[in-house]
Amino acid sequence: MPSPETNGSNRTLERAAAILDAVGRSAVSASELSRQTGLSVSTAHRLALQMVDYGFLRRTESGTFRLGDRFVRSALENAGMPVLQELRDSTGETAQLWVRRGDERVCLLSADSQHELRAILPAGSRLPLPQGSSGRLLAAEDDALAELAEVGWIESVGTRTPGLGSISAPVQTDEGIIAAVCLAMPLARVNKSPGQDFGNQVIEAAEKIAQAVERRK
Repeated sequence: MPSPETNGSNRTLERAAAILDAVGRSAVSASELSRQTGLSVSTAHRLALQMVDYGFLRRTESGTFRLGDRFVRSALENAGMPVLQELRDSTGETAQLWVRRGDERVCLLSADSQHELRAILPAGSRLPLPQGSSGRLLAAEDDALAELAEVGWIESVGTRTPGLGSISAPVQTDEGIIAAVCLAMPLARVNKSPGQDFGNQVIEAAEKIAQAVERRK
């Protein structure tokens, strides 16, 4: 429980640490955070939402809070790269893993195409939501979720960068969508559409990463 005499930034850190301790491995409501930390419900809820923005917590569909993807990043990295390389090799296109950070998406991993003409963004790149197929997926807007529910993937055809397309599928665990697998390519190499050409392979890659992350918990 935070100490009453702690002030300023130290007090904020102590409160954040208390919230993380309260969450642990289970989903916790704001009222339960309040009970365990001694903070008011409004303060606990406000801090928890701020921690969601920075990836320390994740908010579930029911409004409870769980540990965020910063705590599964190493598992994502370990599970993701071999799967992305396999996806890159089987399709010939650039395969990436994106995570949400507040109002942006961050490229966590990238296995770049070996073609001279290719779509690449290095690991660490940041783009605003909801740009691109991964941006639409991670922003979880209604039209994107409807598309995802229908076919299992979301595609982008020249919307962020003319001449480039992409398809993304969710890495989904019992904590919800924790990342997006994205396959990006020049539209000159697309036959029908990014989704129709590569949908099944991208979905399979996302499922493999999700299963590997679950096994590492």
